[in-house]
Amino acid sequence: MTISGQSDSLLIQRIRSGEAEAWTDLIARFEGRLLAFVQSRMRSRATAEDVVQETFIGFLTSLPNYDAQRPLEGYLFSIAAHKITDQLRREGRRPTLPLSPASSSAQSSWEPSSRVRVASSIARSGERRHLEERALAAAMRHQIEHWRTRGDWDKIRCAELLFVRGWANKDVAAQMGLTEQAVANYKYEFLSKLRAAVRGQGLPEEVFPELYESS
Repeated sequence: MTISGQSDSLLIQRIRSGEAEAWTDLIARFEGRLLAFVQSRMRSRATAEDVVQETFIGFLTSLPNYDAQRPLEGYLFSIAAHKITDQLRREGRRPTLPLSPASSSAQSSWEPSSRVRVASSIARSGERRHLEERALAAAMRHQIEHWRTRGDWDKIRCAELLFVRGWANKDVAAQMGLTEQAVANYKYEFLSKLRAAVRGQGLPEEVFPELYESS
C-alpha cells in the first residue's frame, strides 16, 4: 500500500470510530480540490459549494459500503460527479465535459452530452429528486425533534446556521461563543444521524446511489 493509501486508510478508520476531528481533517484535505472541480462545471460558486456539501454528506451516508481498497480521492470525486449530474439536470442542463477529473482514479462512465432529454428521463430525475427531499426532510425532522425534546438548543441552532444559512464552522463558532471543534462535533453528529436515518428508510438504489456503491 502506498503512503497515500495508508493515510486514507487511517483517516477512514478514525471517521468510522466516531472521531469528530477526523471529519474535520477530511474536509480540510479535500474541500479545496472538490470545490475547484465542481466550480469548473457550475455557473455559480454558491451552487458549487452546495454540491461539495452534498458530496461530503453522500460520502458519510455511503461510508458503511466504502471499499478501503479504493482510493479515497477517486471515491469522493465520483460522488461529486454524481452530484454535479443531478444539479445540472435540476437546472435543465446536461454535462458537456467529462465529469471525472484528470487527477482522479475514478473509472466511471458518464452520459454523453446531448441537447435532447427523453421524457422518461426527466420524469425519473424529478421523481428521484422528490424522494431525496422527502428522505432528508424526514431524517432532519426526526433528529431536530430528538434534540428539542432533550433541550439541546445549541445543537439545533448550530445545525440551522450550518445547513440552512450555510455559514462556515468558524463563523458559527464566533456567533455562538463556541470553539470550532465543538461546532465540528455537532456537525459530525448531525450528519451521522442523518446517514443512519436515511439508510434506515430502505430507499431504492437509484436514490442516493452512493449508498450502494461497492467498488
